Amino acid sequence: MRKWILAVLSIAALLALFALGGARVYQQVNAASMGKTVPTTSVQLGDVVFSVTARGDLQGGNSIMLTAPMTGARELILKQLRRSGELVREGDIVAQFDTTEEEYKLREAEADLAEAEQKVIQAKAESAAREEEDNYALIKARAELRIAELEARRNPLLAAIAARQNDLAVQAARDQLNQLEKDLAARRATSDAGIAMQEAARKKAQSQAETARRNIESMMLRAKRAGYVSIQQNQNSNFWYPGLVLPLLQVGDTVRAGMAVAQILDMKNWEVVARISELDRGHLALGQKAEITVVALPGKVFHGRISDLGGTTGPPWDRRFECKLTLDDPQPELRPGMSARIVITTEKKTGVLWVPSQAVFESDGRTFVYLKTPEGFRPADVKVVRRSESQVVIEGLKQGQLVALASPDQKADAGQGKRGPAAATKAMAR
Repeated sequence: MRKWILAVLSIAALLALFALGGARVYQQVNAASMGKTVPTTSVQLGDVVFSVTARGDLQGGNSIMLTAPMTGARELILKQLRRSGELVREGDIVAQFDTTEEEYKLREAEADLAEAEQKVIQAKAESAAREEEDNYALIKARAELRIAELEARRNPLLAAIAARQNDLAVQAARDQLNQLEKDLAARRATSDAGIAMQEAARKKAQSQAETARRNIESMMLRAKRAGYVSIQQNQNSNFWYPGLVLPLLQVGDTVRAGMAVAQILDMKNWEVVARISELDRGHLALGQKAEITVVALPGKVFHGRISDLGGTTGPPWDRRFECKLTLDDPQPELRPGMSARIVITTEKKTGVLWVPSQAVFESDGRTFVYLKTPEGFRPADVKVVRRSESQVVIEGLKQGQLVALASPDQKADAGQGKRGPAAATKAMAR
């Protein structure tokens, strides 16, 4: 029995030794395979240039905005509209609205004006005719008074009754003349008032006609200078929600009074408008120089400077601000709407240690890299001095040391076909 127990213990010890040796062999093989599969890079010593890159659209500077006229109508319908990017001369029609209603008002006002003018002529003619009649009546009344006065001169030679009749005739002729003079003044005032009323009606019709003509003229938006046309977005679009780009205006769209329709872009002044991440705002300032390449003009590099930094907008997970850059060397080949790539150099550090950005990891408030050692990869804490999209300036390592470009834990778990709890926790923390 004792021999049998000793034999079992011996066999168990041998199996334990074999298992331990197999585990060591497996660890060595696994470490070797990990060293082969995990990509690495060395810590570099040199100069690092930090820049902000973005994509933007080209548009003209010193633009003139053309807006829908204030004609009194609630809505206007576009009847004619130029294309975006089309070159126009000063005075050319850029957009025209439907003028059917205003043309009807103009014809109606012109008809009222013609009628009012005829009524003015008629009122003046009638006034002149009445004035001639009144003048004749006045002359007749004066003549009758003169005759009565001459008859009254013979009163000393006539009987008392005849003399009394002559005096009464003189008094009657004088009263009639006085009454007639008063009536003539009232009639002239009445005639003048009638003519003034007709003149007012004529001026009203004339004003309505002139207003209709001005409205028709204002409903044709003309270019105030030569330049390129930039059609604006349709703010009346019913299909709108945050993040959706509104369509451009087109013929047949309804526009509100005062709404922007088109811009006339200056051919000598150009701007590039880009939306840049909020994280880069602290590195930009007005006047900073930039290099601009236009996609449609390969091989040409333009130079510009920041002219405006707008407000930040967008959802919390993608906050961006509008950045405008003025071109210092515009050329005739440029057109509005062209896509451009912007590179703004913000800082240059010389003689610093740096690694690619994918070699730096963060977890549980730590910033570290996976440093390659003879035993495998191990985390090594580093201090980040400055970070860009592709490079990170660090402290805490030496030049030439090898670091992993990917997490060795994830590589190991991927090689095993599953992820352990520790690896999953680290991945979630990252």
